[in-house]
Amino acid sequence: MALSEAQAPASTGDVLRLVRLASGDIEAGLALSDAAGWNQTADDWALFIQHGHAIGFRDGANRLVATAAALPYGASAGWISMVLVADAWRHRGLASDLMRACVDHLHAAKIAPFLDATPAGATVYGRLGFAAGFEIDRWQRNAATADGIENDSPAPEALTLRLAGTSDLDAISRLDRAATGLDRRFLLESFLSRPGSRACLCADGAGFVIARAGRRATQIGPLVASEANEAIALLANAVASARASAGRNVFLDLPRCRVEAAAWLEAHGFVRQRSFVRMSLGAAHAPAPGDASFLLAGPEFG
Repeated sequence: MALSEAQAPASTGDVLRLVRLASGDIEAGLALSDAAGWNQTADDWALFIQHGHAIGFRDGANRLVATAAALPYGASAGWISMVLVADAWRHRGLASDLMRACVDHLHAAKIAPFLDATPAGATVYGRLGFAAGFEIDRWQRNAATADGIENDSPAPEALTLRLAGTSDLDAISRLDRAATGLDRRFLLESFLSRPGSRACLCADGAGFVIARAGRRATQIGPLVASEANEAIALLANAVASARASAGRNVFLDLPRCRVEAAAWLEAHGFVRQRSFVRMSLGAAHAPAPGDASFLLAGPEFG
């Protein structure tokens, strides 16, 4: 792939090279996402490299200065994310070139590209042909705020829940695929197997939630449930566990249409941090949340 004129060297003699990322690039990728204040971990970077098409630009000193990744979920959809550019290389067209390379990779496999964009990003991606679908809110609760909440537990009539683990991967994968239409078994297996992850299943097998450790906060999601009360019971359990286990900040990503869950979050000390919009390129319909999908896995995973 040729570099555009906008990608002028940051210093005389610098030449950028487009590269496929490997396991040896995990720490460099993590440094870029840390500098951006993102929540991804080394496990996340390893997953993109192992299961996706993770690419980047290296400068003349062999430093990784920009990244992007396309993560296919089966043969129907792929997620584009991890679009990061080091400060010294911004506004040179690197992100656009990496985005186009990810789109080309998915199109070559006849897979529709999807992504979750910030409002500013949505404007850029719209010019590339991406169509906007449903809106998403990132909710956050700080550990200090949690100290002032007396009880995160759901109401007494809440459904019976049980702890889940990798032995429940088949059941969780089936629920997730029915809710999202995506084959994300490898993603769910990664989440469930990570140290510090905690998952719960409804005793009747109708819903689940997974919480995992991030760099800056515990991330709750995905969460699949048959209806809102069940979703809130799973959510309350995950929030209470996150508070008790680590005293860390909590992030979660909720489709804006889930008003009952949003009301519960507001009543329990959460605030909206930022918004995203689900976008697709070449899909038959604009993205819409599945009936059973309440919390997303995160904007990097969908």
